[in-house]
Amino acid sequence: MNLAIFFDPLHEELPSATASATALAAYISAFLDVFPDWRAADMALIGLDEWRGSAAGQPALQGADEVRRRFYQLQKGTGPARIVDLGNLRPGLTLDDTYQRLREIVAVLLEHNTVPILLGGSHDLDYGQFLAYETLDRPISFAAVDARVDMAEQDCAVPEESHLRRMLMHEPSFLFNFAQLAHQQYLVAPDVLAALEKLHFETLRVGQIRDDIRQSEPLLRQADFVSFDIAALRWNDAPGYYPANPFGLTNEEAAKLAWYAGCNDQLSSFGLYGYRPDYDTHGLAASVLATMLWYFVEGYYHRRRETDFRGPNFIRYAAGLHSPPELASLDEDKEDGPDRIVFYKSQQTERWWMEVVNLTGEVKRIVPCSYEDYFHASQGDLPNRWILTQALLG
Repeated sequence: MNLAIFFDPLHEELPSATASATALAAYISAFLDVFPDWRAADMALIGLDEWRGSAAGQPALQGADEVRRRFYQLQKGTGPARIVDLGNLRPGLTLDDTYQRLREIVAVLLEHNTVPILLGGSHDLDYGQFLAYETLDRPISFAAVDARVDMAEQDCAVPEESHLRRMLMHEPSFLFNFAQLAHQQYLVAPDVLAALEKLHFETLRVGQIRDDIRQSEPLLRQADFVSFDIAALRWNDAPGYYPANPFGLTNEEAAKLAWYAGCNDQLSSFGLYGYRPDYDTHGLAASVLATMLWYFVEGYYHRRRETDFRGPNFIRYAAGLHSPPELASLDEDKEDGPDRIVFYKSQQTERWWMEVVNLTGEVKRIVPCSYEDYFHASQGDLPNRWILTQALLG
């Protein structure tokens, strides 16, 4: 596919000639006169300027360009930074056309193992990001980071407020799991949270992230893609969205979540949505988003490709549901029993996974978890994450 026909080139001044030789601008291949070779890249930045799905309408400035100006000036991290900037996507004739255009572009990039980074536009554009995964022919998981849970009825709300419902109800369904992070309970109707619970999906309030941000890592590690709305950040840290909200994630917490997403071996696309430069008088929010992108890229180059759970880099543990809490490695010659759960710990990153088997014993899935999940299991309590996953397996 000739992706160039879908994009407008960037302005000449964006990849600044005044940037230092060690800045990202010296490493990113941007669409100026010649469309970059995205097939050879690890990541592809895509600017979005589509706001027809938002009740607040179109901002006066292009948000992705404002973030680019700051992102390009940041110093390159430890990775090779094989990044291309494809420019700004041309919206379709209708909003649905834009969704379908995104679907095609993201699907092509996924096919070539190039990670799309979607920047700007209203949060409902993640519907196009989501549709691209229908081509994978396997169940997928995703995570949304947002102050609200966008589950309004589609016939009485703008797409920005109902896109999550549209994804969860999509037919045919190819969704295995969903996680909602950083929502604020006073902004979410109780029946919406009850619906997510009934569907066996995990949620993590902003207060829970504030108490222990490490609990968000397994949720992001299970995601095939992440959709991040800038409205999840408190206004003082990122004044670039509408309506303003005095509470939410700090910029440090948002950068940490972006790092977790980047480190996820299976995550194949990342979206940062909702930035409105009209409200960002001093460019603070643009700087925050640029820094989040930097942490995502850095996390990507710290991936360890931890998939061989029987390999030497993993230790297997068994949590007997009636055993003491001490760690005990699993005897490989002893068959797994119904009264214990098998866990895996990476010796490289100290991350944890656990095996979940469905009620018939026919389907087994290894899912990310935390040490706390192991500890609870060793105390005789089934981890809530195990219960939810088994329900999803059926």
